[in-house]
Amino acid sequence: MAGKVTFKQMNPERILIRSTNWIGDAVMTTPAVHTIRKNFPNAEITMLAMPWVADIFRLSPDVDKVLVYDKKDLYPGRIKGVLKLANHLRQYRFDAAILLQNAFEAAFIVWKAGIPLRAGYKRDGRGLLLTHGVELTAEIRTRHQVHYYQMMLAGLGLDLGPDKLRLPLSDELAGWAKGYIECLKGQGPFSSHDGKAHPEGTVSTETRNAGEKVIPVIGFNPGAAYGPAKRWPAEKFGQLAALIAHHHGERGCLILVFGTRDDTEAARVIREYSARTPFHVIDMTAKTTLQQVMALIQRCNVFVTNDSGLMHVAAGLETPTIAIFGSTDHIATGPFSERAVVIRKEMECSPCLQSECPRKHLNCLEEISSEEVYLEVAKVLGSSPEKPLMPGTGQ
Repeated sequence: MAGKVTFKQMNPERILIRSTNWIGDAVMTTPAVHTIRKNFPNAEITMLAMPWVADIFRLSPDVDKVLVYDKKDLYPGRIKGVLKLANHLRQYRFDAAILLQNAFEAAFIVWKAGIPLRAGYKRDGRGLLLTHGVELTAEIRTRHQVHYYQMMLAGLGLDLGPDKLRLPLSDELAGWAKGYIECLKGQGPFSSHDGKAHPEGTVSTETRNAGEKVIPVIGFNPGAAYGPAKRWPAEKFGQLAALIAHHHGERGCLILVFGTRDDTEAARVIREYSARTPFHVIDMTAKTTLQQVMALIQRCNVFVTNDSGLMHVAAGLETPTIAIFGSTDHIATGPFSERAVVIRKEMECSPCLQSECPRKHLNCLEEISSEEVYLEVAKVLGSSPEKPLMPGTGQ
């Protein structure tokens, strides 16, 4: 008896991909999205994504269209909104749906929308709603999330593309970020070593480090949506900012603090630690779109971050990254980049994967010192990596 026809052999012409719901997860799916495009080069591929994730795919050459799953305004109501979205999707007459999101709801929506081919991992009780379900094995669960999504596609019979994050930016965005940073430098009591603008467009790390060595740009990301067990204390970010500013002195540096409105207080704390040189620290929280943040991170010489969505953005842009890990698993969700360094403290309780410390001490984060992180920053910037002195200590 002939075997079951694989998803690839069905050769769908109109494909809906259901994105994951968080920025970092979405970035880690970009190799899988490219794999789908590689296997179906002539298909029309539409991405269904939450509003805060949509920008990840709007510039992607692997996606033709982005539909926004806006539960607040477009599809309100736990049941009513789901049914409304399903009816909306029915109008597009998709041949197939590939579910990168794991939830039961994702499978229910595409089933209710009448999409004939429905593929994804058989988990969360949704196996019966899938026409092409992939078993989630114990071995897959141990792999990095990039491989997790790729292995699901392998289970569908697709030929895998490279395991490389893909976050292309437009020339317009890259030019805007360059101009914005040059403007910030012009406002401070320091200027470029040659007074000349640097080349437009996407800039490699080597070019950034060579062209902007006198006034390096350091990105900080003190937030993490999951909870306090992922957040290195803002005070330690502040101490790090003071160290960087102190050791660059009159040469100058820019420290851009990124995040949402929830991170504005952390940005204030960080600025307070650089009170003597406040022009070094720029609060960027809640002041930009995701695409603008991406463009600015691409201009950074180094990015210091908690385990968060922007950490994965930096990895995808190949920006040198220093990632601070507390409760989460650096193997499964660490930055997928050869230019990233993970700083963590091994504890008997780690990784606990909890949003709040069950033991009420957060030692996995508290024991990471600002001096330790500074040494890694200095290595990337080409500064002397000797033991740093806290400003004002004289020791």
